[in-house]
Amino acid sequence: MEREKLLNAQKISLELFSAIEARRLIGPGKTEGQLNAEICDLAIREFGIREHWHKRIVRSGRNTLATYPDNPPDREIERDDILFIDLGPVVQGYEADIGRTYVLGNDRSKTRLKHDVEEAWHQIRDWYQRHTSLKASMLYRYAVGKAMEFGWEFHGAIAGHIVGKYPHEQPADPASLQLDIHPDNDYDIFLPDANGNKRHWILEVQFVDKDLGIGAYFEQLL
Repeated sequence: MEREKLLNAQKISLELFSAIEARRLIGPGKTEGQLNAEICDLAIREFGIREHWHKRIVRSGRNTLATYPDNPPDREIERDDILFIDLGPVVQGYEADIGRTYVLGNDRSKTRLKHDVEEAWHQIRDWYQRHTSLKASMLYRYAVGKAMEFGWEFHGAIAGHIVGKYPHEQPADPASLQLDIHPDNDYDIFLPDANGNKRHWILEVQFVDKDLGIGAYFEQLL
């Protein structure tokens, strides 16, 4: 039951992303903050989404090297930019977490990076689904290896986390890494929660090229 509600939250959130594209909100000449505000207005107006369980992120250019905890200065989107959007809508009381990358223009490196991060996400997902027991640290290391395989650098302290009914489960110890796909988390991600319920995980993948100053991001339910 919970998985169906999470899948519905993801479905509605993906429809929001499709609307962002259809309305051509993404383009040069506006700041990341302006685009973020336009997305928020669209979410409320057309989807009734008023709550996001994590901060809404729009990052372009060199700001795509930033990770989730960072708060880089607001930047104007340029003609040939790469950018990504990371949203955590709450839909009918359940959390979604969607990240997508967009390329403005025809820069081959940026286009390849966008393609590779998406392809790698699906390959990692397929590998995960072949398991019935798997340490979070092993999944993280596999994601890092995928970045190297595609010729990029994996970026970020984690490669994902749980989601659920809002607000989702929190560890008893705030310092615990048990609910993150972290290199130091040796818990089995297939273990149920304290009530015996199946946990549901988000896989987030960020690849970067620090020399080129570009990054790409893809995120959704495993």
